[in-house]
Amino acid sequence: MTPELLDTLIRAHQHAAALRQAESDRHQAINDFWRGADAVWVRVQQSASERLSRSARRLQARLDRRAAA
Repeated sequence: MTPELLDTLIRAHQHAAALRQAESDRHQAINDFWRGADAVWVRVQQSASERLSRSARRLQARLDRRAAA
């Protein structure tokens, strides 16, 4: 085996390994993004639910005060 062929094979192996690592990193980044997006969505939904609950309590209190007057 000539040194040039050996060098070519080493570079091909390194290139293939780099492609595999890039694909793995890409998948991990996408998963991290969606995990973060899901966490934000859950927080927004909880906040909306809490606001709706508070509004309903305040409306009921107003209706109760108006009925008592």
